Amino acid sequence: MQTRPHYGNFALASLLAALAMLGPFSIDTYLPAFPAIQSSLQASSIEVQQTLTAYLLSFSVMALWHGALSDAFGRRNVVLVSLVIFAVASFGCASAHSVHYLWGFRILQGVSAGAGMVIGRAIIRDLYAGAPAERLLSMVTMIFSIAPAIAPIIGGWIVSFSNWRSIFLLLFVYTLLLLWACYKYLPESLPPEKRQPFSAEFLWLNYKGVFKSPLFYLKAGTVACNFAGLFLYVSAAPAFITQHLKLGADQFGWQFVPSVAGIFLGALAANRLAGKVSAALQLAVGFAFLVGAAICNVVFHAIWPPMLPWSVLPLFFYSFGMSLVAPPVTIRVLDLFPHIRGIVASCQSSMLTLLGAVVAGLVAPALDHSAFLLACGQLLFALLGMSLWYAGREYRRKELAQAQVVAEMPR
Repeated sequence: MQTRPHYGNFALASLLAALAMLGPFSIDTYLPAFPAIQSSLQASSIEVQQTLTAYLLSFSVMALWHGALSDAFGRRNVVLVSLVIFAVASFGCASAHSVHYLWGFRILQGVSAGAGMVIGRAIIRDLYAGAPAERLLSMVTMIFSIAPAIAPIIGGWIVSFSNWRSIFLLLFVYTLLLLWACYKYLPESLPPEKRQPFSAEFLWLNYKGVFKSPLFYLKAGTVACNFAGLFLYVSAAPAFITQHLKLGADQFGWQFVPSVAGIFLGALAANRLAGKVSAALQLAVGFAFLVGAAICNVVFHAIWPPMLPWSVLPLFFYSFGMSLVAPPVTIRVLDLFPHIRGIVASCQSSMLTLLGAVVAGLVAPALDHSAFLLACGQLLFALLGMSLWYAGREYRRKELAQAQVVAEMPR
């Protein structure tokens, strides 16, 4: 474990959160602009929707490589190169004259946007272990949660007073500022002597080891399914806000503020609970919030039509539970393969984003015509996430019991 950065936990958490914010800024800021993009580029609604799917698919594929690259070439170097690529892609999106060009530059954004999120987790685990790592991870989540809250509001304001291209120009400027901050202040947490070779054989063996691990799927799948339950509403936001709740493009905050408030307060609670209560208790409480909120959401929309504030209130409690569950599970995913944490972080991010792409491209379009069906989809994801976690616990218990039996056998 490396020496902690001299400028303190909050400064490091702020920088890593700012890197992770590229993801929600790339998604949530332009959601209110969908009708404007459709009109400007003379595209269909499904073609504009697929700009989100293209971004998420490329994000999930490249997320597999960010960690491996950082394990070989250093955390800091990969982050800086990715920021340069993202800045170019953002400027390209602002300049796109057809929806097909927009697809291409959104793919380039997706290729580069995940580096900060993936490598940030590896940096935290390089520098800290146990409860301190969980506290720092939850602190990053708390700061990061600002982005999903303000992104759609900013996007709605920009569309109201300017045009959709200004959204991507804003991303371009943000990325340049972030590039300067990372160049000056981002620490290198992986010294050259601890780096792994970037070779086809090495990568094949390690990726195969991760993807052959049932525990990886069970634990990483827990976080991915919980997130998918919330991302379903993010993907369906244009329909949920404008069609079901009858709100305008500048009123996306009605959905996103409760969700992000839950993320922030859940991360704050996780930060305070780390090391003070057992992980089992924290996870049980988190799942109670997740599943309970999803059940209430289904019951409400089965009886009443969508209305404020009742249609968005369950999102607060769902995201609160999600933020309680995520830190301890994420640390345990990274600890499955401690010698290749960058690769493991990549695989976890890829799984999460690939599921997000499926949700955005298939599940949300299939369910967003009905608020009740959206609630049912969220409940299904919550139940699946909880089931995967407890199945993983049982698998691990049996694995340890079997290892003990083998160790006690006479030689």
